Amino acid sequence: MSGNAAFLGMPAFPRNAAAAVQDSQLRFNLRKATRTIRGRRASVVAELPDWAELRAAGRQIKDHTLRNLDRYLLQLEEAVTAAGGHVHWAADAAEANRIVTGLVRATGETSVVKVKSMATQEIGLNEALGRAGVTAYETDLAELIVQLGDDWPSHILVPAIHRNRSEIREIFRAKMAAWGRPAPGELTDDPRALAEAARLHLRERFLSTKVAISGANFMIAETGTLVVLESEGNGRMCLTLPETLISVVGIEKLLPTWRDLEVFLQLLPRSSTGERMNPYTSTWTGAAEGQEFHLVLLDNGRTRVLADEVGRQALRCIRCSACLNVCPVYERAGGHAYGSVYPGPIGAILTPQLRGMASELDASLPYASSLCGACFDVCPVAIDIPEVLVHLRGKARHPRAERLGMRAAGWVFDRPARLAGAQRLAGRLRRFVPGRLPGPLAAWTDTRDLPDIPAESFRDWWNRTNGGTR
Repeated sequence: MSGNAAFLGMPAFPRNAAAAVQDSQLRFNLRKATRTIRGRRASVVAELPDWAELRAAGRQIKDHTLRNLDRYLLQLEEAVTAAGGHVHWAADAAEANRIVTGLVRATGETSVVKVKSMATQEIGLNEALGRAGVTAYETDLAELIVQLGDDWPSHILVPAIHRNRSEIREIFRAKMAAWGRPAPGELTDDPRALAEAARLHLRERFLSTKVAISGANFMIAETGTLVVLESEGNGRMCLTLPETLISVVGIEKLLPTWRDLEVFLQLLPRSSTGERMNPYTSTWTGAAEGQEFHLVLLDNGRTRVLADEVGRQALRCIRCSACLNVCPVYERAGGHAYGSVYPGPIGAILTPQLRGMASELDASLPYASSLCGACFDVCPVAIDIPEVLVHLRGKARHPRAERLGMRAAGWVFDRPARLAGAQRLAGRLRRFVPGRLPGPLAAWTDTRDLPDIPAESFRDWWNRTNGGTR
């Protein structure tokens, strides 16, 4: 399962999260995995004395590219075409799926292998191909686990982070045989044994499948080069062995020059896997070594995000997942509660903008945060996620009672004399304030304690003890 279709009709984030936090095994899996990853990240980041400068450079490069995106996209198209590739423009998910399905059908093949790609998950490409009679085989280990388990990803870097080794073993035992490559009869939950079972399962696919579909971490406008960073080597096989390669990439993944790439090859591995460099960094330009290459440039709401001066920060994202690994909300609720292939803090600001905040779920995502700021601290391209969360909250439609309450609060806070009067009145009436507020205010005290109201405000105490007016 993948794409928006898997999340249609899901309730708002609070209801999803309330159910998720009851799963003790899920919370254990998430806590163990996220703390391990963020520990490794902190260690390798600390090795670089110029990390702050690299982070600032990444932000500047991304902002410059977004401001000049139209020019750089045309430069990219020209470079890819000159190198023998074909460029297609997709305004939305439906158009992207039509383009890719048509390209696969034109080859006469009925199966494809896939490199891990969030863009294809975003548009629900696997389902679209399935409706056209084409089977898509995920080759990233975690994506394979998700696919075999009829599940959907819950993390940007580790899509199966919500599964432990025993669960993965049972998925492999139950599903691999049905795909014509049974897992070893005595399969254990040892990570090496599970990886070997996946390798045996996929090897034949790599050697026999003639069409591959990928995403890309970066695109270089200067040369038309695409870049994929990965850790397993399966991506390298997908990119090089098939006769036809189709890459579906969001338009924001662009970088102007090769020199710019150097910055991100330091930022991304350290922030995502906690490595100094990914084991496999693949680059290709156009139709390499006789392979037919198609690049599908995906908008799907990105130009709408670009038009928002505050919200466009989300398009800087390089999908490292560092914000997920430090988020206290994500660690307890997990990725599925966000109802999107982009979970966690970045998903809470990216998904509502891409989808237009049309559903109850999307409107609730900007509230899926404590605004602690840990996500901003670790973001390698300095996306101020708390700022965007507050910005999106302000754009949402609020209940009438809440709007009236905020208007009244604004009136009180607008004048010091009004605030002082309200404080004195609250002090005199504090004994009558219930522990749980009534009516539409009850929801607030359902999830937090109402602070005790002091008998005397700080302002009055200061004036009384210091003999002055403040």
